[in-house]
Amino acid sequence: MHTNPLQAVKTTYDKALTLARQGDVVQAAGLLDGLALQAPNLPEIHYQRARMAARLGDQEKRLRAIDRALELRGSEPAILTEAIAAHTAADHHDIVLSLLDQMIALDPKAIKPQAEKALYLQTAGQFDESEKMLRKLQKKHPHDAELYRMLATTIRIQPNDPMIGAMRRLANHPKLSVQGRMHINFALAKAMEDTKNFDKVFGHLHRANKAQADLWPDDATGRKTEYSGVLAAQTGLNPVSEAKGTTPGLIFVTGLPRSGTTLVEQIIASHSQVHAGGEMAVGLRTAYELFGKSHEMRLLSQEPQGKLHDFAQQLTTAIQPFAKSATPYLTDKSIMAFLIYGLLHASLPNARFIVVHRDPRDIALSIYKNHFNAGTHRYANDLASIADVIKSFREIVRHWRETLPDRFVEIRYEDLVDDPETQSKRLIAAAGLDWEDECLNFHKKSGTVKTLSLHQVRQPIYKSSAAAWRRYETELKPFIDAWGDTPWD
Repeated sequence: MHTNPLQAVKTTYDKALTLARQGDVVQAAGLLDGLALQAPNLPEIHYQRARMAARLGDQEKRLRAIDRALELRGSEPAILTEAIAAHTAADHHDIVLSLLDQMIALDPKAIKPQAEKALYLQTAGQFDESEKMLRKLQKKHPHDAELYRMLATTIRIQPNDPMIGAMRRLANHPKLSVQGRMHINFALAKAMEDTKNFDKVFGHLHRANKAQADLWPDDATGRKTEYSGVLAAQTGLNPVSEAKGTTPGLIFVTGLPRSGTTLVEQIIASHSQVHAGGEMAVGLRTAYELFGKSHEMRLLSQEPQGKLHDFAQQLTTAIQPFAKSATPYLTDKSIMAFLIYGLLHASLPNARFIVVHRDPRDIALSIYKNHFNAGTHRYANDLASIADVIKSFREIVRHWRETLPDRFVEIRYEDLVDDPETQSKRLIAAAGLDWEDECLNFHKKSGTVKTLSLHQVRQPIYKSSAAAWRRYETELKPFIDAWGDTPWD
């Protein structure tokens, strides 16, 4: 009985994908490499090889595999999407733009591919080109509220900009969806601030945040239960014997949204030995996978030492898609990492920890003014809830300060903008690195920046955002009342 060659390939291919889903990426990659020799003209195999290479941190192999898949089937959206991600990670700017154009050509009338190109141009610092694309899209699709918010985020709107009138008309459209109300009111709030109509800003912010809360309601009780449960699980946890940490070594930059973590990360990542990982969000996810999610996390001091070694190994695998070849350090500014500082300290002896603080009133204002990805930071829609979260963050940092003395460095955003050179040198020292003058020129560094602060980090450090809350002190009263007698610093 003869085996059908194609059936044998499919069987091995399916086995490789199953292994990958189960976390055995190395064996999955080996099977796919063998299949690439047997069936070199099947694009699916090269596509999956690229995805496995990304998970293993082999960027060169990822590029070779996805480029081969493109040669074989360049009109496949999934292959184009992976190719865009691979070449973006490699900072191949011109190739990424070409691939985005190919994606647009598949369906020239679709909004999403063109909007994605405009967003990419923003992350690459090409704001003028991005603005041209978004304005062109707005003319073609005047009822797409998200396009207005995307543009308003990265330009300074002038009083005579016809976009303001278009946004007002759309905001009053009787059939505008809840999501549309959210996007257009965030955009109008930004327009009112840019045009110095400060008395109208919070009216739009209240409507935007109300719509956002309707879409993604907050769960304050669940959040507090998670915080207390995860902290309790780390009680009495001592450093793991013979722990080696991750490769590359991690530099955690932790702070609340809008507190200055992006600025701090970009300064550190301007060092020749560091690559910026951004909000990778893999640390807490890996901890939950191994030890139980949220308040169900098991007492880590009673876990087998091997399980804690597994955490470091799995975390090493999880960060590879964000790493850069031959760069020994990787920053991680995932916000929720502060919850597991005890676990990270115990299992990653080569990790560094930097906590960023900022005036809570400025944090609250900036959080309330900004739209976050669907379902994230649900507390952001209510000023009193923002106060509660900032207090919780400070209390947890105080806990780690007492539990892990001398293990992490704290820096104030206001000190950084007042004295950039001194504080930048302090940051580099906190990361365990020797000073390089390029760290003061972070705004000139090429590459993409995936953050709400992408426009700011393309500029030198500026002081205008410090104490911005004073302009809206009356509107921030619900936050200030909820803050109560707690010291501001």
